[in-house]
Formats: sequence, structure tokens, C-alpha cells
Amino acid sequence: MLGQGPGLTVARIALGCGNFGGVGSAPEFFGQGLTEDQAFALMDAAFQAGIDWFDTADAYGGGRSERAIGRWMAARGVRPRLTTKTFNPMEAGEDHGLKPDRVARQLRSSLDRLGVGHVELYLAHEYDPDVPLAEALGAFGTAQAGGLIGAYGVSNFDAPQLAAALAAGAPQAVQNSYSLLARQDEPDLLPLCAGRGVAYLAFGPLAGGWLTGKYQRGAAYPAGSRMTQRPEPYQEFVTGATFDALDRLQAIAASRGTSLAGLALGWLLADERVTQVVIGPGRPEHLAPVDEALRHPVTEAERAEIEAAVAGLS
Repeated sequence: MLGQGPGLTVARIALGCGNFGGVGSAPEFFGQGLTEDQAFALMDAAFQAGIDWFDTADAYGGGRSERAIGRWMAARGVRPRLTTKTFNPMEAGEDHGLKPDRVARQLRSSLDRLGVGHVELYLAHEYDPDVPLAEALGAFGTAQAGGLIGAYGVSNFDAPQLAAALAAGAPQAVQNSYSLLARQDEPDLLPLCAGRGVAYLAFGPLAGGWLTGKYQRGAAYPAGSRMTQRPEPYQEFVTGATFDALDRLQAIAASRGTSLAGLALGWLLADERVTQVVIGPGRPEHLAPVDEALRHPVTEAERAEIEAAVAGLS
């Protein structure tokens, strides 16, 4: 199932691998997250389910994510399509950013860990205010010309930053957090992508677990959940209004015979502006909502009902 953006074709769903050997790019969690055996089991299940695009970054788990993917590909003899990224330090205190020499160095190290000669998509993981965009994106363009990457783009850029990147280079994709609880890109960035031919890739589609039903009003957060590990990105959701909205969404999901997570993913997949949805399951059974979303597509009428349920939250 392909996501056809105006300027880039990618798989509609990608497996996010940020929890392989860590919790995203946070150095304090390097070595935690999924073990390599757990990561292998998840990649096996995802690939068998038809998910053949994997999304990672050099700093996920301090390189452990890319390394696990590379070992899995070598062991299984298969080659999913790949997105990786650079900006964050590989370990506490290491350099970071988008200086051209660093981009070139980090890309080479990513390819080595993955055991491949190229990746399909390479992203600037953050905006770097200390490096002119023309210089940073020039390094990405050089890598593309050299056949090391198929396309390049940016991540965690707002609309003015993406506009500046388009003026300085030719990014074909932007990957940002987007979900029913985080719709900040709707007013400006999504229209910019549509107008300028940039594929929009959505990560965090379940808002750190908030759209799975795992967080209950007045109850302790489940052990090992994002709210017990890295709660800062999701602290804004800890309100009565959020729990009220989740109750409404849960009722809609129940009425159509799906889980809350399946409803949230279905809402994203029904949006033609969203080119790819990057899911980050922790266990093979967490892939079930993807199947639900594909088997029970959200209709336009249902989209209106779902959006009414979260109106006013963002």
C-alpha cells in the first residue's frame, strides 16, 4: 500500500524503530527499550504483515536501532525500504547538528550500521539554527547525487522552517508529530506541503500511547509507558478535557467495532494529505490496530464525528 505524496512515493505505513535499544534519541535511555531479540520479533511480525518500510535514526538507542535493523536484514535475507535521520548526538556530550562534514560522516556510519549501500530517504532530524540551510541541505543533495540516498527531507520543522528549507534546497518530505491530539500542523504546514509537493509523514500517531486507552483518568500510569519514561512531550495532555475527549473517541470506536488505536490510525489513513504513518509498536500484538484501520476504513462522515470529539484540544 503506497502513500503518494505530490513529490515522493513511500509506503503508506512504516515501522518506527525508535524503541530498539533505547527510547528515541535520549542518551539517558540508551541501552534500554527493546532488546535485539524483541526488536527481531517485532520486525518479523511487521514484515510478515506487509510493512516493508522501516524508519530509524542514527541516534536512536545511540546507534543500536540501525545496528539491530542491519543484523535483522542480514539474518533474514530481506531488505525493507529505509528512512534514517541525523542531527542528535550519538552519545551524551558528542557533537550534533547539520554541519556538512558531520552530515556526510553520520550518513556513512548509518549505512555501515545498516549494512546497506543506500537508504531510500534521509532526513534532517531537527532544524539547526547554527548552520545555514543551504549548507546543510547541500550535503544532503551531494549524498543524493552520489547515490547514497534516494531522496531527502526534514523532520520536526514548522511551516516557516520548511518554507526556508524549500528556498534553500529540494526537500521532498517532512516528518512531524501528528495525531488526533496533536494537530498543530493543520493550519499552515499541511497546506504548504500540498502546495509545494512535499510528502507529509506523520510520526507519533497514537500520541505516546494516549490514543490507545492505556492512560485512565485518576489511575497510575502503566509501568514502562512513555508517561513513566519521557512524559515531557505529552504533559499537555494531562487535563480533564483530554480524558473527556478520549471517552468520546472510545465510544465512537466501540460503535464501529474497533479499538481506540485502530480508530486513531484510521483517521490518519483517511486523510489524503498524510503520505505515510509511522507506527512505533512495542510488541508484535501492537500491530493489530493497523490491521483494524485497514479493514475498517474511516469514512468522511466518521471523520467529521471524530474531529468533533476532539474539537478545542489543539
